[in-house]
Amino acid sequence: MLETGIITGGFGLAALIALLAGVLSFLSPCVLPIVPPYVAYMGGISMRDLAAEDADHRAARWRTLVAAAFFVLGLSTVFLLLGFAASAFGRFIAGWLDWFNLIAGITIMVFGAHFLGIFRIGFLDREMRLDVGDRGGSAFGAYVLGLAFAFGWTPCIGPQLGMILSLAAQGDSVGRGLGLLAIYALGLGIPFLLVAAFFPRLTGALGFLRRHMVRIERIMGLLLWTIGLLMLTGGFSQFSYWLLETFPSLALIG
Repeated sequence: MLETGIITGGFGLAALIALLAGVLSFLSPCVLPIVPPYVAYMGGISMRDLAAEDADHRAARWRTLVAAAFFVLGLSTVFLLLGFAASAFGRFIAGWLDWFNLIAGITIMVFGAHFLGIFRIGFLDREMRLDVGDRGGSAFGAYVLGLAFAFGWTPCIGPQLGMILSLAAQGDSVGRGLGLLAIYALGLGIPFLLVAAFFPRLTGALGFLRRHMVRIERIMGLLLWTIGLLMLTGGFSQFSYWLLETFPSLALIG
């Protein structure tokens, strides 16, 4: 295995995939449409207040941004725990890693085919959310909402998260698993913060993304299918070596 710790060439490639997977999870059809209402609810304000740009709403917008930060902290907490668990599981199955890569690769490719539209898997088209009651308008409530969002993530981000957990399980250090899931959480969480901070200016961009949701799903499917194929064939490690040989400076950044 290429991985000998958190700072390795293999980690650099996996980290890039984790970041992209987080962003694509944010853009998924069952997350993006609910982001503005979620952000407004977390801040304890209305959608009209969230869209307002005048000075009278600055305090409310700042409160919303703080709440969004605690929301991201909540979902990051769960993802980090999952990263720790994946790393521990990877050590447990170290002797059967080839079989794990085979099963994980095939499963991820099947998920990729779903998003590419080759066939549809029913449960991936359904949303799964937890009811956390009245938790809006406070930092603690936003943190709890983040925990609930991560624990009851909608099925359409499950394949992306599962892919990153599979990559985390291949490493030989807990730090690698925690690092990958932290980067995934950043890819998913930072867009929430951007929406909370700049929603009035982002309405056009959000509308554009909604109109191109099918293309986003295809990109998501292509990423999943490609990573699954690389895991299945051992090409992931080979591609990591090729990157290090072609771009030696990558070793300095992981």
